[in-house]
Amino acid sequence: MANLGKYESLYIIKANLETEAIQETVERFKALVEQNGTLESIDEWGKRKLAYPIDYMTEGYYVLMTFTAPAEFPAELTRIYNITDNVIRSLTTAKND
Repeated sequence: MANLGKYESLYIIKANLETEAIQETVERFKALVEQNGTLESIDEWGKRKLAYPIDYMTEGYYVLMTFTAPAEFPAELTRIYNITDNVIRSLTTAKND
């Protein structure tokens, strides 16, 4: 794999979903990262209050992933977050170690 980078990705899933739907969403993104790079850690923060309401929701289920992947993968990951109905916000950043 050419020029790998380290990334952190935090995404927020709708908290009003069934527990199975939340876990399916987490597993889907975990598998996506593992197919395209190396997942270093996944930290489920669980349900938390949002800083401000998003589409009338005041809570979200937060998940933080740390991974190594090719430079073009974070853009694809963000694209998939944006078309996934269960994800209300996401942010992927490069880590400088």
